[in-house]
Amino acid sequence: MADFELVMPKMGESIAEATIIRWTKNEGDAIAADETVLEIATDKVDSEVPSPKAGILKKILFKEGDVVAVGSAIAIIAMEGSAAAPSAPAPKTEPTPEVKAAVVEVEKTIAVATTTASNSNNSGGRFYSPLVLNIAKEEKIGMAELESIVGTGNEGRVTKKDILAYVQNRGTAPVVTPQPVAAAPIVTIAPESKPTPAAPATIHQAPKVTLMPGDELIEMDRMRKLIADHMVMSKHVSPHVTSFVEADVTNMVLWRDKAKKIYEKREGEKITFTPMFVECVVKAIKDYPMINVSVDGQQIVKRKNINIGMAAALPSGNLIVPVIKSADNMNLIGLTKNVNDLANRARANKLAPDEIQGGTFTLTNVGGFGNVMGTPIINQPQVAIMATGTIKKKPAVLETEHGDVIAIRHIMFLSLSYDHRVVDGSLGGSFLRRVADYMEQWDLNREI
Repeated sequence: MADFELVMPKMGESIAEATIIRWTKNEGDAIAADETVLEIATDKVDSEVPSPKAGILKKILFKEGDVVAVGSAIAIIAMEGSAAAPSAPAPKTEPTPEVKAAVVEVEKTIAVATTTASNSNNSGGRFYSPLVLNIAKEEKIGMAELESIVGTGNEGRVTKKDILAYVQNRGTAPVVTPQPVAAAPIVTIAPESKPTPAAPATIHQAPKVTLMPGDELIEMDRMRKLIADHMVMSKHVSPHVTSFVEADVTNMVLWRDKAKKIYEKREGEKITFTPMFVECVVKAIKDYPMINVSVDGQQIVKRKNINIGMAAALPSGNLIVPVIKSADNMNLIGLTKNVNDLANRARANKLAPDEIQGGTFTLTNVGGFGNVMGTPIINQPQVAIMATGTIKKKPAVLETEHGDVIAIRHIMFLSLSYDHRVVDGSLGGSFLRRVADYMEQWDLNREI
């Protein structure tokens, strides 16, 4: 039988490449069908890659740490019978359409980068990889501007991460490619006119940190680096505004206290406040659909589906945001089962890449850490994120038919951070108030 090519699997619609973290098998090792061969990482999630065929790992085509395009062959597996006659040449296998497409894309990238490199790589004294040059070309970054980027790679080389971070920090300002002085046009200014000096582009650099005696250096793990980059990008992309409301969630607390034992006995799992919060958020989004949007340049993308991301804390201390797809089509039991399943698999690092993509609105629970409120950062390209604080018993004034009374109530703060480019205070504040209204109007006699 012919050798089998193990290819880099497709990890999601927006993911074109993945990094090889670790090979779990060595060349010459036997592999069972569906057994994990290597671990990979994307900018979304880590995953294991199993082999669909049984055999012997004949050849590893990429090293640990290499970035590989989706669809590219990463290993050769000799299946049963192919190793019996080593002297006979193995029949040539026709590449799959996915592999062909990946090869074409790589060839295009190399061709574009090589054309650029012929006039650029030799002029500045610093080497640039074809990938970096291709990104620079697409982002209209000239060589003079490229030379100014601080590189973190070997011998100060600019890596993919460096140039992408630089592109994010450029913001939405138009890019002006520096021109050689000799080619600068001559501008004649009338005597009564005064030229307006162009404002230099501001590039914010983090301040240098001075180490002090006893300090410890801790390297960020890969996920923490991605989170940091994403948070900085979000603050650069959109102006954040945060609104707060206070919600009396006494009915929700009393209902859950009554229903949780019944639900756990019947379904074999717990019901938390999270699916209850999600249901209230979904109802409010239906009332205010312009919260469920994204910004694409000068256009607003109004989302049809309501996909709720829920921030989940990992044992490492990092956060991940699995997404409940089409949450508006689920009842409370469906939401509860989805929330429990996603949370459990998130903590076990068993989420698929598609399960952390496609969110249209995010919910985060700062109350789980004992905080009364927070000002979360928007999860781009969404335009709003809501935080729920801890639930506390507090004295509150209640209006009754017999007059005002003071009673002990379960109170919680809600906060909403929103993109002020498209969400004004009226919309953001009204939406948040509506979420609180649905929480306060929770039916105590509701069946589970």
